[in-house]
Parts: sequence; C-alpha cells; structure tokens
Amino acid sequence: MKNAQQLLNERTERVRKTIAFEKTDRTPVTLTGDAFFAKYAGMRLSDFCTDFKASHEAILHSFQDFGDVDGAGNIFGGAAGLPLVFYSKVKLPGRELPADALWQLDEQELMTVADYDAILHNGWKQFSDDYIKNRLGIDVDNLLPQMADVPQFIKKFEDAGYLVFASTAAITVNECLGGGRSFPKFMKDMFKMPDKVEAVLDLMLQETLTDFRQQIRAIKPFIVFLSPARGASEFYSPKIWERFVWKYLKATVEMIVEEGAIANLHIDGNWERDLEYFKTLPKQKCIFESDSSTNIYKVREVLGDHMCIKGDVPAALLTLGTPDDVYDYCTKLIHDLGTGFILASGCTIPPNAKVDNVKAMVAAAAGK
Repeated sequence: MKNAQQLLNERTERVRKTIAFEKTDRTPVTLTGDAFFAKYAGMRLSDFCTDFKASHEAILHSFQDFGDVDGAGNIFGGAAGLPLVFYSKVKLPGRELPADALWQLDEQELMTVADYDAILHNGWKQFSDDYIKNRLGIDVDNLLPQMADVPQFIKKFEDAGYLVFASTAAITVNECLGGGRSFPKFMKDMFKMPDKVEAVLDLMLQETLTDFRQQIRAIKPFIVFLSPARGASEFYSPKIWERFVWKYLKATVEMIVEEGAIANLHIDGNWERDLEYFKTLPKQKCIFESDSSTNIYKVREVLGDHMCIKGDVPAALLTLGTPDDVYDYCTKLIHDLGTGFILASGCTIPPNAKVDNVKAMVAAAAGK
C-alpha cells in the first residue's frame, strides 16, 4: 500500500501531466464542497462558517470516505471571510439566519461614487482597510488569526496525500467594486464615468498584483485559484466586458504564470462568446474550470489543447440523479474530452447532493 507522500507525488504528477496534455494512467478527479461536507460530517452550518479549524477537519476527515480523490478545491469553510473578497456583507447561519441555513451575500451600495476619488487620492489599501472595518463591520482581530491557520490546513491535506487546488486564491479587482457599489450601480458607473472607473481599477490592479506576487513567492504554490465571479460577458456589452473585465483577468493570469504557477480559472456563468480570448493566455498554463453554464464541449472545440478543462458534473445531476446517471455522465465526459481533462463538480458540490452520487463521480475517474 502506498503511503501518503507517494500518493501526493502520484496525484500531483497526474495533474501536472493533464495540464500539459500528456498521457496519464487515468483522469484526475477533484472534490470541491463546503456545506455538503458539513452535512456529511453532521456539523451545523453555523459552526462550519465561523470555526475555520473545525470546518477544515470536517472536510479532511470526509475526504477519506470518497475513494481515490486526487485533489481538493477548498479545505475549510470560509463563509465568514467572504466580505474580505466581495466587499459585501454576508448573512451567516446562526447569526442573521437559522443555524442550518445556507449563508447569503447581502449586497448593498456601501461604496459611493465619492469613494472613487478617495481611492485615487489615498490608494486602495488604505481605503480597503477602513472600509472592511468600518462599513462592513468585520471583526478583523478575530478573523485574521483564523486565516493564519490556512498554511497548516494545506499541509494537513498534503500530509494526507491530497493536492490542494486553492493554496492561494484571488478574485479579479472589478469584483471588489461590483460588490461594494452593488452590481447595478457599478454597471451604471462603467457607462457614466468609464475613465474614472478604469483609473481606479488600474490602481487597484497595481497594488493587488504587487501583494499577490509576494504571496505567491512566499508560498510557491503549484496551482493558484482565480475567480472572475460575475465576469462572463453575458452580463456586459462586449466592449465594456473587454475593458473592465478581461483586461484585469488577463493581467492577473499573466502574473501568476510569470511566477511559475498554474492559474486555475473558476469560470462561473456562460462564457461561450468569450472563449477565443482564452487562446491569448499562456498555452497549457491554465485550467478552465466550468460550472456547467458554459458548454464544456464548446470549450474543448475552441480551445483544443491550449488549455486544460476542469468540470463539469452539474449540481442538478448530483442532487437528483442516480449513481448510475452520474457514473455514465462522467464516463462520457472522460471519453469525449480525453487528454487535458480533470473531472470535478460544476462549481461546488451542492449541500443536498447524494453521497452515493459523489462517490460515483470519483469511481468513474478510477474506472471502477
């Protein structure tokens, strides 16, 4: 029997070869789940969202029951930290919501038009620190010590033989304004004052990439998670999308690759009319992680061997299907997409997914 280090080496090499479109012994499979693992472990969501260490242990212990999994998409329940990413308030179970209700982003117009000038004058970091504390009301003194445990969480997963796909993560800078201003207000800003919005985003990009580059150099991750969130051009006119979304996504990806890491692009929404743009990113240095909204066959048709694809088992299938349905769907994906494909759920595993369906997805990758 292989020990954990041997399994980690084997799984990491399997994923590395897949990204490079080299032949592997089988298709890699990863699991990304938060509330699903909380429920599987019998943990209340109110505890899962606020106790990072306990949620990490629940996910890690659950992993061992699901078969030969190569990697993990998330390794703790970080819902309490979502305001630090989206610059929106969040309603949490056990606080604003019942103890076992799913958390919800509570997007409001907390950032004003006048704040654009404040950012340009004082810089993004100074504005951000004040905004998080005084407008979002985040208890930073309680949250940051929990965040400091994340490197240990990563090590525990690796010590158990699993590759971590999000050892460091980021979101594109336009999403911070979209959350802080609220998406409708931000959309109007891009039409009413495009030059000012672009100037703010350029400044934010410069500051955040400097910090993110230092983080990558310190951690030296194999894979970096990057989410453009509501970045699909189905939400925008093409010209607005190219100027205010793609520009910042591309710059962030190029920095990640420049630092020697693989960019795992978490693609929510339908990006079919944007696929040609991805061919301008460094070849075989990125992962296109689809959530089932973008036709995965169209992704392969357009990108070919330029970019590894990850996905794409739908939430509805994991919830409403049978294990045979899931196994057959996954087997077809593996056959049709071939080399350069990582099997995974479309976005996160839904909280009400059937356990046997998730196990069937893993079994399909192993050919069992």
